Amino acid sequence: MKSGKARQKISGAVVRRVLRSIRPYRLLLILSLVLAALSVGTQLLIPILSGWAIDQMLGAGAVNFAALWPILLAIAISAGVTALAQWGMSECNNRMAFCVSRDLRNAAIGKIQRLPLKYLDGHPTGDLVSRVIADVDVFSDGLLMGFTQLFSGVLTILGTLAFMLYIDVPIALVVIFITPLSILTAGFIAYKSEKYFRRQSQIRGEQTALINEMIEGQKVVQSFRQEGPVLERFDEINGRLRHASLRAVFYSSLTNPTTRFVNSMVYAGVALAGALSAVGGGISIGGLSSFLGYANQYTKPFNEISGVVTELQNALTCAGRLFELLDEEEEVPDGPQALDLPPDQVTGAVELSQVSFRYEADRPLIEDLNLRVRPGQHIAIVGPTGCGKTTLINLLMRFYDVDGGSIAVSGRDIRTLTRHALRRSYGMVLQDTWLKTGTIRENIAYGRPEATEEEIVAAAKRAHAHSFIKRLPQGYDSPVSEDGGNLSQGQKQLLCIARVMLYLPPMLILDEATSSIDTRTELKIQDAFGQLMAGRTSFIVAHRLSTIREADVILVMRDGRIVEQGTHDALMAQKGFYAKLYNSQFEGAGD
Repeated sequence: MKSGKARQKISGAVVRRVLRSIRPYRLLLILSLVLAALSVGTQLLIPILSGWAIDQMLGAGAVNFAALWPILLAIAISAGVTALAQWGMSECNNRMAFCVSRDLRNAAIGKIQRLPLKYLDGHPTGDLVSRVIADVDVFSDGLLMGFTQLFSGVLTILGTLAFMLYIDVPIALVVIFITPLSILTAGFIAYKSEKYFRRQSQIRGEQTALINEMIEGQKVVQSFRQEGPVLERFDEINGRLRHASLRAVFYSSLTNPTTRFVNSMVYAGVALAGALSAVGGGISIGGLSSFLGYANQYTKPFNEISGVVTELQNALTCAGRLFELLDEEEEVPDGPQALDLPPDQVTGAVELSQVSFRYEADRPLIEDLNLRVRPGQHIAIVGPTGCGKTTLINLLMRFYDVDGGSIAVSGRDIRTLTRHALRRSYGMVLQDTWLKTGTIRENIAYGRPEATEEEIVAAAKRAHAHSFIKRLPQGYDSPVSEDGGNLSQGQKQLLCIARVMLYLPPMLILDEATSSIDTRTELKIQDAFGQLMAGRTSFIVAHRLSTIREADVILVMRDGRIVEQGTHDALMAQKGFYAKLYNSQFEGAGD
């Protein structure tokens, strides 16, 4: 647990970041503060004007209408100005809160786009969603609105003190003497509730991550009858959230009754001292009425400020979690001399020289990997699970940077190319399909939004997706739900293949690209892939070894190293590891 001093330093840093985020909208902030000051000022005029009005009405038949009417008019004007100022302040606050929330969410989404894949692989999606959505909402509602309320409250306290000192100094000193009790009470409650609000926010992110994970994998959860364990895990997280939330709510709920108790003491002290002074002729009845009105207005901001302080603690905690995301180390940016290699200059030559890589520092995965691929070659990558096949694809695309050695494309180290130039040189079809929310047409044209209708249909036909698309109610305009939930796995994979067929990149990466497609359709798509790969360097990851018999070179990986390489016939003749893998799939069949 962090010390109080450390927490204060963190909160101070967060507050400075918040102020920087508000800076572009400082005119709105200044206008809001001016309107808040105007609202407080006109509001504080009403009690003293009311006291003057009362003094003009003392005694039977002694009402001084000549003096009373201007006072009543001034009260009406003050009330009207107060209402307009509060409306304007609310408009400024709402606009500022929306703009800052929008900017922070844009910054967060932009940050996620620049984070290395290592960070995204190591953090639950639900927690990131919680930071970008829920935490920003809490920050917007609690911090920005609370800031103005805090300013108005402080102005009200100072203004009422000034008016009370103007009316009667001794009675005002009674108020000042009791005031520290409210400040100490609010400070104690804020200190105790802050750590529970922080814990509450952390557990809420954990809970969101679990919900997101379980919704995405609900079919698997139900098929393996894991509903019970999932509910137990959810109940455990919910129990911890309940514990932290109850503690946070308990301490924050102390704010109102304790400050009201102190404020009642202030009011009683003012009433007693004022009554004694009025009996002795030290203050008029109207002055006493004004003083009691100010005493009531003086105590109200302490109630509000105490509540605002609690909300500020929660908002600062949520803002801190968002700033943690924004402060994460980004992937190494492209150098100033990075080359934006045009696709027509990509020859397809790829060379890996003494490449080494590990996800964890103490667990080597790929060591001293060497490979030279000539333009237009079809390279198949096979091997047991965990041998580094997908890792090699991640390195080729520079989703991860090598720890040692180098990878070159068209004779250039990929670290000297912009990531955009490198990645547009590849077309990928992965075993794990991904479709965006939109239409069938938009998903096929994802890599080429400017493609014509004829090109999109032609790509779908080459991928053998056209027939099932035409059977959909709206054809190519049929909506695709989140991640293609309304399509079968095979249909989603056909759309991903059509996407690459339309994109026509210089090089291809096919990672189990036909794993969810029936055998008959797969044979047709293999022919289409054969036409697509003609003259294009292709990397094919496959578990079904029958699909890569025609590859120019087959790389056999084991424990992060290439243990064998050659054509299918040559590797079978060696009767080595590849032959064992192949025969294990086709026992009794010839090669």
